[in-house]
Amino acid sequence: MTVSVGDTAPDFSLPDQDKQVVTLTDLRGAPVLLVFYPFAFSGICTGELCQLRDELATYTDAGVKVLAVSTDPVFSLKAFREKEGLDFPLLSDFWPHGATAQTYGVFNEKAGMALRATYLLDADGVVTFAQVNQPGDAREQSAWKDAVGQLAA
Repeated sequence: MTVSVGDTAPDFSLPDQDKQVVTLTDLRGAPVLLVFYPFAFSGICTGELCQLRDELATYTDAGVKVLAVSTDPVFSLKAFREKEGLDFPLLSDFWPHGATAQTYGVFNEKAGMALRATYLLDADGVVTFAQVNQPGDAREQSAWKDAVGQLAA
């Protein structure tokens, strides 16, 4: 079952690219943009995360913390972050493989990867925006910015 608008986002604790554990509930008090993506270094994912990098101020200026989640191991995420100059945490849902994506209902079991899913959580952890795209279907990030604007209003 996919997490929907109005749901409280399921908590998780995942290591980032530097093996520092990030726990979602520890971020309460600020909005969070949670971006699941299939794989580091893949074409569409790289394009999406680089666009997010280039437009990061849209989110951070509104007080939104950005977290990107994939099923890649931390070592791949560290190399990906350094190569692309990504300035937000890349979280590893590697082991147990895809457990967090499964909890959100956005795990493609056949391919062993997360779907392209985006959630905007308010300061209390309630989902205010949810979008799930299939593999190969790039996301239009203007919807994310609109959701951030509505949350800030």
